[in-house]
Amino acid sequence: MILKNQVAIVTGASRGIGRAIVLKLASLGVHVAFNYAKNKDAAGSLEKEVKKMGVQCQGACVDIKDFNEVKKWIDGVKDHFGQIDILINNAGIINDKALMLMSPEDWQQVIDTNLNGMFNAARACIITFLKQKSGQIINISSVSGLIGLPRQTNYAASKGAMNAFTKSLAKETAGYGIRVNAIAPGFIETDMLSEFKEEQKKQILDMVPLGRLGTPEDVAGCVEFLLSKHAQYITGQIIQIDGGLAIR
Repeated sequence: MILKNQVAIVTGASRGIGRAIVLKLASLGVHVAFNYAKNKDAAGSLEKEVKKMGVQCQGACVDIKDFNEVKKWIDGVKDHFGQIDILINNAGIINDKALMLMSPEDWQQVIDTNLNGMFNAARACIITFLKQKSGQIINISSVSGLIGLPRQTNYAASKGAMNAFTKSLAKETAGYGIRVNAIAPGFIETDMLSEFKEEQKKQILDMVPLGRLGTPEDVAGCVEFLLSKHAQYITGQIIQIDGGLAIR
């Protein structure tokens, strides 16, 4: 397999989409290091599950918003595994409010986690990728960053910037054999969505042409494709996994 024995870093992976991505990578023979913010039990359970699949796995509690902490973590991953081949920027939060009710803290928290966190991890990996003239980066964005959704000005701004970052970095590093892409999920069945009321979920389904919510495994399957031999001529793209929600 093209990915066997490669090393991947996945941010924000103790549950939901990140967890599905880690399990997918492990099934492909990839050794994985991931970070989490709070849920130590979920992270420990994931680490054990991955190791049973015959690959190495390290979970670490790391504040993705802290540049120095992220750099120290990723440098440690490289020292332990001897290499880094893949970065999946998945860590993210939502804090939905109408702009008239949004505080500076509501804005900054989302930007610091979703956008600055991506920068912190990419910056910590990029020199390694440039030196070895290989590497793959996949940023988990959102359709909100493409079409905008009400009460998500902070979230949409962070994801729209992530999409622009993806395209710019793809052009900057293509000559070094590095590919950079993003995946823009729509409404996915995760803990974030579980907070919605049934009436809200019905309204969401009415917006999705395929008539169902996505699953974390839908997103992980796209990650597998983008990392595979079939996608080696793809870079700088934003792939929508949204059931047709953001068809334009």
